[in-house]
Parts: sequence; structure tokens; C-alpha cells
Amino acid sequence: MLAGLLENKILLTALIAWALAQGLKLPIMSFIQRRWNWSVLLSAGGMPSSHAALIVSCANAIGLWQGYNSPLFALGAAMAMIVLYDAAGVRRQAGIHAARINFLFEELLQGHPWDEEELREVLGHTPLEVLAGAVLGIGVSTLIWALWR
Repeated sequence: MLAGLLENKILLTALIAWALAQGLKLPIMSFIQRRWNWSVLLSAGGMPSSHAALIVSCANAIGLWQGYNSPLFALGAAMAMIVLYDAAGVRRQAGIHAARINFLFEELLQGHPWDEEELREVLGHTPLEVLAGAVLGIGVSTLIWALWR
């Protein structure tokens, strides 16, 4: 079973795109924040979207290896649309809501100790982060396909 997983070119392509996107977050965020923040390697959100890179790379790899007219590609494309919408839409709005709720707690309880943990505000991606992840996913899957076919 493990050998089969290690031979799955589509899965490996998607995982490589995800790892590359996640790894790029460290230098990009370090450049923006002017300091190294190792926690971005394990956090959601940020540039580029590793969710987008993973799912778009997987869908494109399916198209490249199985054909863009295959039912499997249709499923991959549909899943990509859902993940991209969720990353830039639903999860982004949840992050905005968390920021506003945290602000309300801070304002309402000013001067009173508050032991509750703040809500996580970086849940989703900006459209640019999603686009960057999608472009990265297409690039990685196309490059790996060209080298590995």
C-alpha cells in the first residue's frame, strides 16, 4: 500500500505543490514583517495559499496524466472550485468576524481581566493569495508532468 502511494504521481505532485507553497510563506512573510516568524510554516492563511496550490495542482495533474475529458478531472476541477471559493470566501469572512468579535471583547471588557483565548483571525486568504496558490499549483504540476512522463 505504501509503495502504491509513493508511486502515485498525481498525489506526489499535489503534495510537492502544497509543501512548496507552505515553504514560500516563511520568506514572503519575513520580507513583509522584516523578521523571521517560523510559525507561518504551520499556520493557515498567508501568501501563497497552500490549499489552492494543492487542489489546483492535483486537478491539473489529473488532467495532464488522465486527460482533461476524464470524469476524474471533472471531479478534481469541481473540488478545486469549492476549495478556492472556501479559501477566499467563507474562511476569509470567518476571519473578519473573529477580528471584530475580538475587538468587541476588548472594548466591552476594557479594564476587566479576560482569560479567554482570542479567536483565530487568520483563517482564509485574500483573492491574490488564492490566485498565487492556484498559479503555483498549475506551474508545479505542469513542470513535474513534463519531467516525469
